[in-house]
Amino acid sequence: MITDDNVRHLAKLASLTLDAAAVSRMRGELEAIVGYVEQLSQVDTTGVEPLTNVSGVVNVTRTDVPGPLIPTPTVLALAPARNEVAILVPKVVER
Repeated sequence: MITDDNVRHLAKLASLTLDAAAVSRMRGELEAIVGYVEQLSQVDTTGVEPLTNVSGVVNVTRTDVPGPLIPTPTVLALAPARNEVAILVPKVVER
């Protein structure tokens, strides 16, 4: 059973603001999703091998080989904002 407090907690984790009507609506939608997942968990999968890729396409990648590093002073000289040891970037996440 999903409660309004569960929905508010999830909304907080997702940085969402929900009014009372939205909390009620989301509770119903989350209960429907959980109910569907519970239905799926009752399917007999005995003898079915787990899949990681249903298309059969294989990603072709090269081996990751370390190469020479760009010297720190060179990198810092190219940065628009920096201090003596690091590139400075604006804060993008606020809580």
